[in-house]
Amino acid sequence: MPSPSSHLLLFSGSSHPTLAQQVADYLGVKLGQVQLERFPDGEISVQILENVRGRDTFVIQPIALDPNNYLMELLIMIDALKRASAHSIAAVIPYYGYCRQDRKDKPRVPITAKLVANLLVDAGATRILTMDLHAGQLQGFFDIPVDNLQARLRLGEAFNDLMPSNFAVVAPDVGSVKLARDYAHQLGVDLAIASKHRTSVSDVQIATLFGDVEGKDVLLADDMCSTAGTLVSAAKACQEKGARRIFAAVTHGLFVGNAVARIEKSPIETVLVSNTIPYTDRLSQSTKIKIVSVASLLGQAISCILSRQSISSLYEINEA
Repeated sequence: MPSPSSHLLLFSGSSHPTLAQQVADYLGVKLGQVQLERFPDGEISVQILENVRGRDTFVIQPIALDPNNYLMELLIMIDALKRASAHSIAAVIPYYGYCRQDRKDKPRVPITAKLVANLLVDAGATRILTMDLHAGQLQGFFDIPVDNLQARLRLGEAFNDLMPSNFAVVAPDVGSVKLARDYAHQLGVDLAIASKHRTSVSDVQIATLFGDVEGKDVLLADDMCSTAGTLVSAAKACQEKGARRIFAAVTHGLFVGNAVARIEKSPIETVLVSNTIPYTDRLSQSTKIKIVSVASLLGQAISCILSRQSISSLYEINEA
């Protein structure tokens, strides 16, 4: 009987070929050949250069940094695979763009995260593999299976390598409480919570810090860092409450605007960030941001899907 990997074809879009190659290396396969070009008028041209008939296909494409372009490219690749009679098409989206537009918080605004879900399914995706969705409820926007991996498995290991002592995990805001609680459970430490007040799009003030951080090392845990306003404000609040060394673990490092400069000037000693988003030379001037690869985690999940095994064992901690 052929091995599950013999049915696998792994493709990369143009948003993060480095991560795709790392996943392919982990799985011991070659990336499938695909021709991605632009017509003179700017339209995207895709041609799959492999026979995909009856194969289980995976397309790795974070929707980040240039989300409109990469989303459209992903949709066209999925459509090409569907029309070429692929047996299954899994969209591997380590960072799900438009994830923060998930509800109507003002009159006459769209729910763009749901629109993106509709587009992916209508294009022909049969499964979504992603990581640390901004809100877990986003899985309900799909009528196909969604596997939401947790980067804390790799980031937590990297944090332990920094040899903290007598430490606590801090949620930088209320929205990150669940993720921070999972980190605290994984690491076996206490949890503290910061309550923030946003004064502008990029400026944040911490109103209250619930929990004891005095004399402790601190790990700030969040799913994403955009302007770094929330992260840096929480770090300053912990410092004012007597915290010693301050670290941060972030799944998705958008680092827009002057985010990197903010972090460099902050009390944070080290920011551990996964490579769900490509960084190229954007972080070349940073001495504090350390990248942790999640390629093996994605590879393990793909192996589970192909062999019809449970993915939950990769990221769930069994309750005692």
